[in-house]
Amino acid sequence: MGRLGDKSDYESIREARISENMARMEMLGLRRCAGELSAISSAPSPRAGSVTPRKTPKPPRVLTPLRRSGRLIAAATPPGSGSRRSARLNGDSVQHKALPYRGADAEEEEQEEKRPMYIDKERLRVLQETRCDSKARGSVYDPVLGICCHFCRQKKLCGEEGCKRCGEGDFEQQCIGKTECSSCHSSYGILCRACLKVRYGEEMEEVRKNKKWMCPHCVEEKGTKKFWICNSSICLKKRKIAPTGIAIFQAREQGYASVAHLLMDQLKSRGSF
Repeated sequence: MGRLGDKSDYESIREARISENMARMEMLGLRRCAGELSAISSAPSPRAGSVTPRKTPKPPRVLTPLRRSGRLIAAATPPGSGSRRSARLNGDSVQHKALPYRGADAEEEEQEEKRPMYIDKERLRVLQETRCDSKARGSVYDPVLGICCHFCRQKKLCGEEGCKRCGEGDFEQQCIGKTECSSCHSSYGILCRACLKVRYGEEMEEVRKNKKWMCPHCVEEKGTKKFWICNSSICLKKRKIAPTGIAIFQAREQGYASVAHLLMDQLKSRGSF
């Protein structure tokens, strides 16, 4: 071990680097700038009674006129002083321009649009292979050909025989596995076979024969059957009634033909509609 008075190699190297950096700062003039900055920062602040020099005032800004749209300028002007009016109101004769003739190509395009649309044959073949023969709710979901049921909200292909829409892919035909209200012809009256039977106790064959069949919404609106309402979750929530869920088992245990009959009896006992 060396003596305490001797410098280590680290200290010697450190002092050599410091002296080298100081010489470089002196050559670049950094030491002079550092001294000037320290002198400015250490200068005494002005006294309370001393007068500070005033800043030279800036020249006033020239205000340009505001830009306004022609519509607002016309609205601000009084009527009869250059306001925009149509030629018909001013009493001038109006000449109507004839529409240009679009030609035979445009007529052919319109005829093509009016022709019935058919689905791709290969896709139709696959659908037919997977399409079930059940006449309940169907098992194949198709967002193009399927028609949405108001209750289960499923766009499934029906299993009815002779349905040209679900069987042959004809968009122009109506699905015979879904009901259609004779009064409103809206989505409220579209029900599949299963929902029609379980929720309202009606058969699809009877609905097809009855050309004046009405959906529960129209029945309620016309008042032909009191307390007979649509028991879908959407419509019950609008009435501030909790949805029944799968209540067909409860309805059949109590001797009711459908959920609608059970709900109708409950509404009658409450005396509310």
